Amino acid sequence: MGISMGKTGRSEVSDINITPMIDVLLVLLVIFMLAQQVLMKTVDIQLPKDLPPNQQAQQDPDNIILEIDPGSYKVNTKPVTKDQLLPFLTQTYTGRPKKVIFVKADGRVTYQTVIEAMDIARGAGVKVIGAVLPPTT
Repeated sequence: MGISMGKTGRSEVSDINITPMIDVLLVLLVIFMLAQQVLMKTVDIQLPKDLPPNQQAQQDPDNIILEIDPGSYKVNTKPVTKDQLLPFLTQTYTGRPKKVIFVKADGRVTYQTVIEAMDIARGAGVKVIGAVLPPTT
């Protein structure tokens, strides 16, 4: 703030210059916007196509389905603990040409549990992960 004492007094005005602060804030904003894009992780998905009502989906007997329930895992209805999941899937996919797994998660399971199971499957050599969705009525 400044004060002026008429025409004969000194007229010093001591205001804060905020232009450099705004410049710094804009530079930081740009840096954070760019950093956010670099830190984002993505999961590529392919959504299933709806079949006409008169046509049924054909199931491949070689499909492997990982069912995730609260506190338990099942691979093709065989119960597996979380610690046994990686060795079991690694053994299952060794020598298998199609490295595809379908994940069927219960609605009560947390997102983190599903992503951890998908990461374990990726670590076992799975290339494609599909989602089994509940039937719509």
